[in-house]
Amino acid sequence: MVDPLARRPGARLVFHLSPGTPAMGAVWVILGKTRYPAELIESSRQHGVKTASVPFEISAELVPDLLRRPDAALQRHSAAPPPELPEFAAIIHRSEAMTRLLGRARHVATRAVPVLLEGETGTGKELLARAIHAASPRRGHPFIAVNCGAIPSELVESTLFGHAKGAFTGALAERPGVFEAAHGGTLFLDELGELPLAAQVKLLRTLQEGEVTRIGETATRKVDVRIIAATHRDLLGHVAIGRFREDLFFRLAVAVLRLPPLRERKGDLGLLIDHLFAQAQKDLADQPGFTPRRLTPSARELLLHHPWPGNVRELANTLLRAALWADEPAIGVDAIREALIPAARGHADAVLGRPLGEGFSLAAVLNEVERHYLSRALAATHDNKTQAAELLGLASYQTLSNRLARLRL
Repeated sequence: MVDPLARRPGARLVFHLSPGTPAMGAVWVILGKTRYPAELIESSRQHGVKTASVPFEISAELVPDLLRRPDAALQRHSAAPPPELPEFAAIIHRSEAMTRLLGRARHVATRAVPVLLEGETGTGKELLARAIHAASPRRGHPFIAVNCGAIPSELVESTLFGHAKGAFTGALAERPGVFEAAHGGTLFLDELGELPLAAQVKLLRTLQEGEVTRIGETATRKVDVRIIAATHRDLLGHVAIGRFREDLFFRLAVAVLRLPPLRERKGDLGLLIDHLFAQAQKDLADQPGFTPRRLTPSARELLLHHPWPGNVRELANTLLRAALWADEPAIGVDAIREALIPAARGHADAVLGRPLGEGFSLAAVLNEVERHYLSRALAATHDNKTQAAELLGLASYQTLSNRLARLRL
């Protein structure tokens, strides 16, 4: 494209500074003193037209410095993360850790790739899965959630893939599986690590071929399903000991999102207390004799300093119990302590008290613990390996790197 100000060689340029805003006049001064040498004029009713006195010269080398600041601002705005989508509004947060996570989730939502959600129990994996589905092109189709750990082992394949009438005792009618029910939409497989190996083989084939075969049938049925899987287990540790198929893991672990535990979500706890307490009161509002409750400052302080090993789910259940059991409108420290007891007992045996015997693996437990603390340290230091190694008491960042490589983090 030809520069219109340089279209006529030898042309004498004159820039009129008076019309427009002061900012526009400044632009003409910069152009007239650098790239396009020109006579600068100004006009008024009192004095007519006269040459503008600008008693300085601007070196062309200084122009980039003059423009660098606005260009940097423009670059920041253009590189800013996408705006918050309404589908993610239900995920209450303020912390940097959750902001980064939801930024990645928004990008993943519009893609068709499988998603693997990792995180401790109670961190909100299903809530995030529903948000990803609602923000995806499949939003108008079904979202089917299945807890793989809650299905009786003899019914896993029937639940996933369906069965024909008479395929086994009790199969009184044909029944489609959840893959067919989720056709066109999203299938959320929660607690994926609990699937038996036999079901894992069939699941892998379904993902590879895009078709299912009902129990008792030979014909295949095409399915178009996006998979979002979730686990609180160390799946790579299970792969190492043969409890989870490596090929299935890498088929599902395309977009891996780790949900941080509540203790790593700095600034979120107060917001969640307010939101979940209001939700608890809403849930109880239609109960006979229920009156609005409020938290005393000391009760709120106790909530803010509790470690919440059960994460957001424990917090929500504690607030619901406190609102349910309180005899007075003001919920105090004693009521909160009483509401905390069931959750605290339930967590005490989470690692040290696991039952020995079939299915127990010391290597998997140790890997799970190590992955947990390595991930926490990296999150706390924004992936600075030297600082993370110091937090973990390791000799050097190289020691940390070796552990990360061994666990494939």
